[in-house]
Parts: sequence; C-alpha cells; structure tokens
Amino acid sequence: MIRAHGALDRDAMRGRAFEDPAARRLLEAILHPMIREAANAAAVNATGPYTIFVVPLLVESGDWRQRVARVLVVDCPEALQVQRVVARNGLAESQVHAIMATQASRAERLAAADDVIANDTGIDVLERRVEALHQQYLAFAAKLGAQGIERL
Repeated sequence: MIRAHGALDRDAMRGRAFEDPAARRLLEAILHPMIREAANAAAVNATGPYTIFVVPLLVESGDWRQRVARVLVVDCPEALQVQRVVARNGLAESQVHAIMATQASRAERLAAADDVIANDTGIDVLERRVEALHQQYLAFAAKLGAQGIERL
C-alpha cells in the first residue's frame, strides 16, 4: 500500500479495507490504539473549556461512548452525503455507497447522538447552528467546573 516515493496509496488502502473485512479489522487493530493514545494525549493537553473529539466511526468503535460526556453528530441526508464525497474525493457513487454500507447507518448515528447539527444548507446557517451549540457546551463546561466529566 506504499507508493514508490514512500507515501501511502490511499486509493489502494481504501479499496482493500472496504472490500476485505478481515483486512479492515487488521487495519483497525493497528490504528485504533494509536489513535486512542493520540486523542488521550491531546485531551490531557487541551486548554479550552471543553474538548471535542472528531471520531468518524464513533458508533462502530464501541468504546468511545463510555469515554465522552456527549455525542455530537453532524448530519445531512444520505443523498447529499454521497454527492459531497463524490465531489471531494473523486470516488464513483457506487464506491461511496459500498463504503457507507460497511458503516453505521444514518439512523444508528442519530440514535447515538445527544446533539445533532444539520449540515444540509449553506455555511451561514451551519455557522449559526455551531455557535448555538458552542454556547450550550460552554454552559455545560461551566456547570461541570472542577467536578470532572459526568453524564449531561
């Protein structure tokens, strides 16, 4: 999966990981502990009033839910999600659907969420939604104070 000049061949890795469940499990077994360690280190060093972990496969990973006070899902309709991935990554629509089939469904992600931001309109609306949630999270952080993380 390494190109001649030493860089990761992302297309080959993506293809293998999403076509071969055993290869995907092996890749996750290698990467997830390193990702968890890096996330923990970043959280320990964080200086803001709250920390947000960006975990694309939170629902699939199993143990993240126990490690956080809240789960935020940024959501959009699946057709829009496919359109955005095709435009961003240059993948065929069929590839995007195949990848999505290996992941938690939209309904499963929404069921796991404490908070949802709809990302289905323009950036100006999204910014207002993010700001409103930021204010809510600041209030949660102030409530927690020195007590540490609890279920909110």
